[in-house]
Amino acid sequence: MKESRTPRAAKSLFPRLGMIAGTSLMALVLPATALAQAEEKPDANPVQIDADGTVHVPAMSVPVSSFLTDEAKKYLTQHLHNMQDRESGTLPENGVPFVMKPYMVSAKAMFPLVREEVTIAGVAGISYTPTQGIKPENRNRILLNLHGGGFGGCYPGCAELESMPIASLGGYKVITIDYRQAPEHRFPAASEDVASVYRELLKTYKPADIGIYGCSAGGMLVGMAMAWFDKEGLPMPGAAGIFCAGMTLEKKFPGFGGDAHYMTAAVGEANPPVEPPPPLGKGPPPLQYLENVDVKDPLAAPANSPELLAKFPPTLFITGTRAFELSSAVYSHGQMVKAGAEADLHVWDGLFHGFLNNPAVPESQDAYKVIVDFFDKKLGK
Repeated sequence: MKESRTPRAAKSLFPRLGMIAGTSLMALVLPATALAQAEEKPDANPVQIDADGTVHVPAMSVPVSSFLTDEAKKYLTQHLHNMQDRESGTLPENGVPFVMKPYMVSAKAMFPLVREEVTIAGVAGISYTPTQGIKPENRNRILLNLHGGGFGGCYPGCAELESMPIASLGGYKVITIDYRQAPEHRFPAASEDVASVYRELLKTYKPADIGIYGCSAGGMLVGMAMAWFDKEGLPMPGAAGIFCAGMTLEKKFPGFGGDAHYMTAAVGEANPPVEPPPPLGKGPPPLQYLENVDVKDPLAAPANSPELLAKFPPTLFITGTRAFELSSAVYSHGQMVKAGAEADLHVWDGLFHGFLNNPAVPESQDAYKVIVDFFDKKLGK
């Protein structure tokens, strides 16, 4: 029997540091002051390297990327200031976090859609269809969105921001669902909900005509859902999108790993670690939804199983160089390619976790086009 669905009060997008891997800012270039000191003392090197390869980099200043548009430079700057605003840690209003309120205003103005509350296989959701109608080539296709929010909130805020642009620009019907999350539920509750909805969609749509995508925790859930489909003997969908996420888990930093632990949170989220990651400290707490999960379990971290990845549908990864999931996304993409699966990776320079939630920025619009073009090409094959 499925767990009962308990109405959730509005929660934060995710705990301020719960989704942010413990980091110590590192860099690929040295600050001018450090270089000057090194020139004065030829034998002195400001970068110190331990016997185990750990690199100690002196403090430095990191400007915004010169590759960003003017709009994106302002967006990044405002985002960094928002992350240091006390209000950014407050509970969302009607499921819309403080930092996303202006993005929602822009999305509603930019994307004319018909919005309908739905329930599929006992799971609540929202259906979006373009006011101008679904494109003829997409009438037998559908996209299923799995929203972000750290497996602990951001519905419907994240769900709507991830669904509206793709439905409108792509001419698709997009359904986003309110899958079960923490603190009331634990893994694999969300995977079970996605599978229930997917089974229902299979009664109307061919597997090849269904696309599944998500950002942040929703992107992680896409990978988990593919693994769950395989476990349940369900056919794979036509294509998948793992955005702002990867398919790895670590003991103290679920969903992340690699160099991004140390290189992205400060310059992408303006959040230094509460404690440094092991072995120097305990790091931030793991995601509550995944607290009892074996980090090597392919049902939770599919990147651990080449055999499973080989069964995945064509998959699109989207991330940014300041996104704390960067390493996980890059590694997961590489593991899929190594397993012989079809996977595309797009990385936006200078941008942070979930950057595509702001539809007014040219880089977000570029990402939407990549997403729409990907599903247009891959579905129905």
